[in-house]
Amino acid sequence: MLTDTPHGILIVAKAPVPGQVKTRLTTSISEVAAADLAAAAFLDTLETALSVCSVVVAMTGRLEAAMRRADIGTCLRHATVLAQRGSTFGERLQNAHHDAVHVLNGAVFQVGMDTPQITAVQFRTALTTLSATDSVLGPAADGGWWGLGLHNARGADTLRDVPMSSAHTGAATRAALEGCGLRVSELAMLTDVDHAEDIDVVARRCAPGSRFAAAAAMLEPSS
Repeated sequence: MLTDTPHGILIVAKAPVPGQVKTRLTTSISEVAAADLAAAAFLDTLETALSVCSVVVAMTGRLEAAMRRADIGTCLRHATVLAQRGSTFGERLQNAHHDAVHVLNGAVFQVGMDTPQITAVQFRTALTTLSATDSVLGPAADGGWWGLGLHNARGADTLRDVPMSSAHTGAATRAALEGCGLRVSELAMLTDVDHAEDIDVVARRCAPGSRFAAAAAMLEPSS
């Protein structure tokens, strides 16, 4: 049994600045609305994670220009915030895991800011599952993944060479982890918010009072 402690949650996030986040949504909604959805998703995810255990946020972008910057800044006071490092997304993920270990020193479960429907129970399940195996992977409905758990960043270096944002990212990540000798346990599949059709699907699965669901309910198509 792998029971290294302490453990924690790593959120890899980008400041929700209009025109710089969720650009694939802007074929249906405005840049401001897309960024506001991203901000709401980040806040929901961060608040839920903080209710479970210690949280590290690997951040990039200009928070001072972000939507809901005051609320995000207040919430981030309860987390350890680190700057992302690396030129590609795979490198930034790899480095975020290594950097988080210096704070959490144990099992780390990483998510992004695309699955605001995640619950405290799902976070705890991920950490409990991780305590009994080498790694955990939460598959996304589009073929990617929404969550990744590792022990002391073992296996994180494989992320550098995994093609990201494709329909094969989940399978490629699992193969890369297994290729370096890790056992991989899968979590429940979730839908992450990448396209306009994902918004309602995710909003319906959010908890009552969710910022994301409230923001989604207020959307109007872009002109």
